[in-house]
Amino acid sequence: MTRTHLLAIPVLFCLAVSASLAGGALPIGATIPMQDVTMKNVDGEELNLKSIVKPAGTLVVFTCNHCPFAKQWESRIVELGNTYEAKGIGVIAINANDPKEYEEDSFSVMQQRAKEKGMEFPYVVDATSNVARAFGATKTPEAFLFDKNMKLVYHGAIDDNGKDPSKIENAYLKLALEAVLSGEPVPVPETKSIGCTIKFRS
Repeated sequence: MTRTHLLAIPVLFCLAVSASLAGGALPIGATIPMQDVTMKNVDGEELNLKSIVKPAGTLVVFTCNHCPFAKQWESRIVELGNTYEAKGIGVIAINANDPKEYEEDSFSVMQQRAKEKGMEFPYVVDATSNVARAFGATKTPEAFLFDKNMKLVYHGAIDDNGKDPSKIENAYLKLALEAVLSGEPVPVPETKSIGCTIKFRS
């Protein structure tokens, strides 16, 4: 293997987990798409995005069960979701992955994880991956936060340290949630979503 090939390896890895800012993601200011599409929740009920919207705002997080990045942030996503839903922000987690790619992304495992982690908000299946496509989501995890007018005010990462919560310097999503609650502008509207690629259903 040549030196050029060796140098290319870390570059390719970075590209695999790089930002989803390029290529089709919802622009800041966009309205929640696909609001009427029904998705199956882990409790067996069918719901849509319109049904989880709350007066203060709405948080949509694309995630899954198998991805190591999603696992790193999973507890923080649950904590933020539970905390801010109780404060009046609608919260939903969406799994758009094809379970044929990873069995761990199956509905039964989603149910187990939701129970184990104590999710107090819906965790649903995007059965066609079309909701994820409409958002322009490409990574797990990837957050989209909308304000009281259902306009996108934050898109990107949960925070800046998936591996070690004690070393977080920028709690992007938490700061955005606080801004939405207070009616203030979000300090950093868009960040890089670091994670596994969504395994879209064909």
